[in-house]
Amino acid sequence: MPEVDLQPNKEFFENVPPDNQGFFLRGSAGYDWGMKNRLARIFRPDTGRTVMLAIDHGYFQGPTTGLERVDVTVVPMAPYADALMLTRGILRSTIPATHRGGLVVRASGGPSILKELSDERIALSMEDAARLNVHGVAVQVFVGGEHETQSIENMTRLVDAGYRFGIPVVGVTAVGKELVRDERYLGLATRMCAELGAQVVKTYYCEKGFARVTAGCPVPVVMAGGKKLPELEALTMAYRAVQEGAAGVDMGRNIFQSKSPIAMIKAVGKVVHEAMKPAEAFEICFQSRDVDGSMSSPR
Repeated sequence: MPEVDLQPNKEFFENVPPDNQGFFLRGSAGYDWGMKNRLARIFRPDTGRTVMLAIDHGYFQGPTTGLERVDVTVVPMAPYADALMLTRGILRSTIPATHRGGLVVRASGGPSILKELSDERIALSMEDAARLNVHGVAVQVFVGGEHETQSIENMTRLVDAGYRFGIPVVGVTAVGKELVRDERYLGLATRMCAELGAQVVKTYYCEKGFARVTAGCPVPVVMAGGKKLPELEALTMAYRAVQEGAAGVDMGRNIFQSKSPIAMIKAVGKVVHEAMKPAEAFEICFQSRDVDGSMSSPR
């Protein structure tokens, strides 16, 4: 058994940008054309970042507040997101086939919120993902959870299938009640996902050491939105994550449960793609006509 690495003085060279070797996303130069093209549908090539809108909560907790009618509440927001993270059921039943944005489909599942969530299986074949013409699939990885090895095997099997079809895999680091969202844990979980083949990793933000988490992960890290926060707090978290190395955000409740979801997703876009300060983005977007529900044209 190798000894546990507890050395506190590690060097991540946070101030040294990675060599992208001709492609705008870190660690992606060696992929074939199809996978690069799909990644460029999730991440904007001009900024190297993404604003993903997560609406896949129903796969384990049913009709989540704000997602009771996806056709009414989410479809009008979809043009403002770089990519949607959703289930194949919602994609087929609710999202118009004319949608032009990126699509990342949930590929793992099984237990409901009433059971042990880490006991997931692969719930989507890569053949069906290709049939849906999606740009990525997402799989939950429960590092430290009861079914850790099983969830990692789910991911690695999808990575193998993804290379056959040119479809990237997003490893989503799940955090149970007994696990701490700190630099040490998030650094472990994100690095494991990347080392075992995930082309993108989604994880939570931590106040201390997040720049070291992103620096230690050789593929793009996307910040998970997590629980609902006041709008300015959520924007501040997104701003800090991007400034500390995240390649964007994947927010759900902090957007679709906002008092003005369209204003919120536009504000998140300004923070992520324009590096606008959170207070300024909030003031601009929430003072616009989007507050009363009317829509201006997306960028």
